[in-house]
Amino acid sequence: MCYNVSGYTETDYTKVDNKLTNYNERVLEMKKLRFGIIGAGGIADRRTIPGMMLARNVEVTAVMEVNAEHAEALRQKYGARYACTTAEELVSIPEVDAVYIASPVVYHMEQAMLAADHGKHILLEKPIAMNASEGDKLLAYCAEKGVMVAAGFMMRFGAHVMTMKRSVAEGKIGQVVSGYSQFTLWCPREEGNWRQVKAKSGGGCLMDMGVHCIDLMEYIIGSRVCEVGAFNDTVAFDYDVEDSSTVILRMKNGAQCVVQTNFNIPDEVSKWRLEFFGTRGRLMGDTVIGQNDGGKLNAAFLDGVVGYSATQNHADMEGDFLEGDFGNMYTREVESFADSVLCGKPLEVPASDALHVQKVIEAAYRSSEEHRLIAID
Repeated sequence: MCYNVSGYTETDYTKVDNKLTNYNERVLEMKKLRFGIIGAGGIADRRTIPGMMLARNVEVTAVMEVNAEHAEALRQKYGARYACTTAEELVSIPEVDAVYIASPVVYHMEQAMLAADHGKHILLEKPIAMNASEGDKLLAYCAEKGVMVAAGFMMRFGAHVMTMKRSVAEGKIGQVVSGYSQFTLWCPREEGNWRQVKAKSGGGCLMDMGVHCIDLMEYIIGSRVCEVGAFNDTVAFDYDVEDSSTVILRMKNGAQCVVQTNFNIPDEVSKWRLEFFGTRGRLMGDTVIGQNDGGKLNAAFLDGVVGYSATQNHADMEGDFLEGDFGNMYTREVESFADSVLCGKPLEVPASDALHVQKVIEAAYRSSEEHRLIAID
């Protein structure tokens, strides 16, 4: 059941008797989704758990890390009730309603299925599995167990990304014909970095960063990829995953898009871009993707139909920089997921969307290996 107690304040609580106060406290507790964090270090510690701490409808109940001292330190840091060293221990805790899984990709399917066995709803970091076959198996298993599974595409909750999505849906740039994204990271060889080991990560910059960009192309345009061509290479480093990737996407609505991701461009000179051009305008995002909600969004919308000009003069429209209602994307992500579990709302980021992106990525790897375009069902 979903309760709404937003009308109450702490001052109100002091004016009622103990019985009513205890009742309201129980209502507030029922309102919050109690999370267990599997793989509580890394991105979970840097971004997601701090976002959870700000959420109105989420409580961090348990944390899991293989190192007991690290797990206990995280428990104390976030005020969780339990510190665990195995996923099995965490999912066995009755007070845990849902799990957030941020472990290396190689463990995703196993841990998600384990959570499903214990009736825990799942927020699963991207990519959801090592490959699409695992993803299919995982989602079918969770559906059979009756648990909800969402994917960790937190960038959908960025202020400018949501504006882009809305502008395209409202037809402000007309028919979308072109999209471009560049997302990079400086990732030199590092001992113990699982992202550089294909057996643990499934791939390099395309798998780790391109997954976000491809999802945003589909999400903002409102159309899925139907054909893929790609180059994936290890250019600057010597690990066994790609550090450079360029992917060409044909969307079902006819739009043509390019996604470039790199592990070999220094952060100091990187430029994270997300752009869309249509028959009536453009949306150009500068650093609107990433782990922080921010950046600049330049928009140019034409009022009427433009005629052909034989002179081909390039009259550059400066456009307008749109305001953004910036916040914490991770907070928005977990609040949305909790609303779906607690209140029966549809998932905003169902894991089935991530599974489709996984199929696109696999097609991109095949395209690079076989030097041909690959169709997507």
